[in-house]
Amino acid sequence: MTERSDAIEAAVRALRLRDRSAAELDERLRARGVEPDDRREVLGTLERSGYVDDVRYAETRAAALAERGSGDALVRDDLERRGIAAETIAVAIASLEPERERAERIVRHRGATAKTARYLAAKGFDEDIAAAAVARVDDGEVD
Repeated sequence: MTERSDAIEAAVRALRLRDRSAAELDERLRARGVEPDDRREVLGTLERSGYVDDVRYAETRAAALAERGSGDALVRDDLERRGIAAETIAVAIASLEPERERAERIVRHRGATAKTARYLAAKGFDEDIAAAAVARVDDGEVD
C-alpha cells in the first residue's frame, strides 16, 4: 500500500464518525507523519469527491450550535478553531436564525432574569442583544 493510499484511508476513517473540516483532517494527517504534498493531494481528492466540504461543514456545525443555544460569537469561535475561513464562517452565521430571535426564545424559556442574561453572555450572545432580549420579554413585548 502506498503512503498516499494510507493517507486516504486514515482520512476516510476520521470521517466515518463525523464530518470534519479540511484543516482538521490536514492536522490529523500531519500528526500521522503524512508529507505536506501528500496531504494536499489527499485533501484535494476528498474535496473533489464531496467527502470534505468546509462550506457544508460550517453551515451544519453552525446550525447545530445555534440549535443548542449558542450565540454568534461562540459559533464563530468554534468554527475558527476548526480552521474554517472567515468568509465561510460569515456565510454560515448569516444562514442562521437571527441572534436576537434565538436569544428571545431562550429568555422566554428560562425567564427574564439577570441569571438568564449571564447565561446568554456565556453562550456567546452579544451583550446588547442579551440585555435587550431580557428587557423585551420582561416588558411583555415578546410572547
